[in-house]
Amino acid sequence: MKLNVLICLAFLALTPLYAGGQQAAHLCRPSADLSLFLSSGKTIRWQMQQAAKAGDGRDISSVNYDSKTWLPAQVPGTVLTNLAANKIYPDPYYGDNNRKKRNLIPDIAEAGREFYHYWFRTDFRIPAAYKGKRIWLKFNGINYRCAIWLNGARLGEMAGMFNDQSFDITGLANLNGKNVLAVDVQPVDFPGAYDKVGAKRTGAVGENHNGGDGEIGKNVSMLMSVGWDFTSPDGIRDRNTGIWRDVELFATGDVILEHPFVKTILPLPDTTSATAAVSVEVMNASAQPKQGIITGSIAQSGIKFSAPFSLAPHERKTLEFKTLDLQRPKLWWPVNKGEPHLYALDLRVVVQQKESHHLRTQFGVRTIATDRNTPDKSRRFLVNGQPVFIRGTNWVPEAMLRNSELRTYAELRYTRQAGINLLRLWAGGIAESDYFYELCDRFGLLVWNEFWVTGDTRMPADSALYLKNLESTVKRIRNHASVAYYVGANESKEMRGTGKLILSLDSTHGYQEQSECCGIHDGSPYKYENPMQYFENTASKRGSRVDGFNPEYGVPCTPVYESLKRMMPENDLWPINDSVWTYLDGNGFHQVNTKYRQAVNEFGESSSIQEYAKKAQLVGALNYRAIWEVWNYNKFGYGDRWASGFLFWYHNSPLPQTASRLYDWYLEPTAALYYSQNGLAPLHPQFDYLKNSVSVYNDYRQSFTGYTVEATVYNLEAQPVWKKTTSINIPADGVVNDAIKIDFPENITQVHFIKLILKDEQGRLINDAFYWRSKDSYKGAWTMTGPAVSGFADINQLKKANLNILAKKEVRGKKMFVKVTVANPSDALSFFTRLRLERPGGRSVMPVFYSDNFFSLLPGEKKYVDIEIPEGIDQQNLTLVTEAFNSKEVRTAL
Repeated sequence: MKLNVLICLAFLALTPLYAGGQQAAHLCRPSADLSLFLSSGKTIRWQMQQAAKAGDGRDISSVNYDSKTWLPAQVPGTVLTNLAANKIYPDPYYGDNNRKKRNLIPDIAEAGREFYHYWFRTDFRIPAAYKGKRIWLKFNGINYRCAIWLNGARLGEMAGMFNDQSFDITGLANLNGKNVLAVDVQPVDFPGAYDKVGAKRTGAVGENHNGGDGEIGKNVSMLMSVGWDFTSPDGIRDRNTGIWRDVELFATGDVILEHPFVKTILPLPDTTSATAAVSVEVMNASAQPKQGIITGSIAQSGIKFSAPFSLAPHERKTLEFKTLDLQRPKLWWPVNKGEPHLYALDLRVVVQQKESHHLRTQFGVRTIATDRNTPDKSRRFLVNGQPVFIRGTNWVPEAMLRNSELRTYAELRYTRQAGINLLRLWAGGIAESDYFYELCDRFGLLVWNEFWVTGDTRMPADSALYLKNLESTVKRIRNHASVAYYVGANESKEMRGTGKLILSLDSTHGYQEQSECCGIHDGSPYKYENPMQYFENTASKRGSRVDGFNPEYGVPCTPVYESLKRMMPENDLWPINDSVWTYLDGNGFHQVNTKYRQAVNEFGESSSIQEYAKKAQLVGALNYRAIWEVWNYNKFGYGDRWASGFLFWYHNSPLPQTASRLYDWYLEPTAALYYSQNGLAPLHPQFDYLKNSVSVYNDYRQSFTGYTVEATVYNLEAQPVWKKTTSINIPADGVVNDAIKIDFPENITQVHFIKLILKDEQGRLINDAFYWRSKDSYKGAWTMTGPAVSGFADINQLKKANLNILAKKEVRGKKMFVKVTVANPSDALSFFTRLRLERPGGRSVMPVFYSDNFFSLLPGEKKYVDIEIPEGIDQQNLTLVTEAFNSKEVRTAL
């Protein structure tokens, strides 16, 4: 493979992944060819009413029922989301409106469960194509208990947040007129409380009353909804009661297929062949015995197969086909290890020469394993027999389940762009959507699936309900190529029977009882700390954390100014209102208003929120990249100690918060995204602020010889004052540590810069990295001193830079692409140069995908940036705003 193909920017590799296939219309996969989602839209109108005011289900689900007093509702959606949309209560996401002590929104702990007990109602017409078919209603997710009525008849009940269920409505459906659907949705059985006086709680010491009084854990639900330090610290008021996932109307014949599963096995280390065992559940929905044949095919392989079946009335069985042989299969690989190839599986069931049901799905040929064959017995991950150094993250869901296809795509696109290779679905969150897993499959993202028990909350009260929800979830996700690992709980014992059930449903993946055992130690740090301590390995008072496998290690990044001003009233924005900012930082858990602010002020006291937010990006950028680089250095024992991987805590902002992440809740990237992208590049030269050394990290499975790494130090005037180049051979999946030791001149300016350049054997640029540094001495752990954190006030003395911008736009289909050239013709450094698209009035466009941002240009340098505006975003009247830390704003109309 040519190096210029192998070594490409992650952003460029992503474009065809998205362009090559249609974006999912819904977060849930259609169940049949004839499928209609009953989501709020142009033709479907939902309403809701408090149960005490609604009446009887038989009446509510009749055509003649008068619902004029009901509120319009968004489905999928929760009760509180809809109450806020109807202006009954203020937006919980604005300022500290949600703060419990303000009493603006009643909390279920005081108001009682009946307060948030609501009926949801809609009507719909059945498409003509459904005539003569068996007709189904499928509910993909309701929180928490519900009774379902259709056309005056009770269909059935559901319970648990992560259970999906289909109901046969053939005998009730009106093919010639309106059908009325009514759903009686009750909140969780045990709402719990954040601050109940005298309540004994189970949470860990010093962790901000996470999980409230712990009672929320008795449900099979989204445990973080009661309050946690990374989300709303005192909870979501209705605990996310509602129809939170799609409702689907679909049609089949009498025999249907469910839960297709392809188990692939590679005879490692040989990968030139594989076997595939295909199984599928087949069900007879009729009162008559049925016989027929199921046929299958795998696209791109030429493989076809079939098997007969015979079913008694209403019988369900699992049909396993003969093992299939795949010669020279294209393998599925995670990020940087190869292409994440997917095969398409097509299944059809035929009864009396007539197709009854047709399913399509995808799978990857891969073997994912874990073991503890490491010097320190830490857990490591292997894909197709190759060890994978995990540079992962902890995924948490949107706090009020305000999700969408665009949000899911944007978040995972940013994740892939950063270079992250594994997502842990933390146990206090949710079981993610079909679309989430489909994107992870396509992007090469491994998924650690964790289930709904935490050490901060009590065990589920109904074990049978828990296991039913677990079975539903595992059957839904197990066929995805991205599924890598199952974990029974977060920092707690599993619910009895969890591991046994999971392995009976899917024996192809590993399992461990909880997140901190079996070769995975406890986490930390979680909050802002002096980045010098990352390099020193003293950032946690729990001891060494940069070793083995750490499931939680991270830092916040303050949002950009444009997001901060949307987040709260202007008078809370500046001067900073400590009370509001602290509430929006999980009650101050991440130290945004203390240590983080101190670090920002080391760049000089700010006179406006705009200035403060700009400097705050410098702090977040440096800390994020430093964390990735410290772990890079210690990969697989190349550094001072053995490390098999870690998971950043945490990944995504569940709501607007001052302790943001790679991107904020509004889907606006922070500088942390682009500095993570740099630190996680597959071939990356990096600087150690403690050792003053330069190392080169390689995440590819191949070695590289005859490369050169160059380090140049520049003073504040952007003049080179020290330079060194050395030749290196880079081991496969390894690190060349301390290739260069930088000797900083004694008379160097207080603030100075380092540029690292990595070139191949032909002198072609592979990657570079730019750092800022001060002359301050590091005085030890738990001080705010050192060249990475203090003494940066002179940055304000940078000479003014001038920028030339050339932008060319192109519309392809429903997306817009902009190619931008940013040139610095001046004799000054263009420091921390940011590009931003905005609309008339100044509001930023988001989400938008920039191939790079917040970069620095030396005198005479230029940078090429690709921008993509995705489908679904208004592309009219856009302006490109470009501004460096030390330049005037340049505005370019598109």
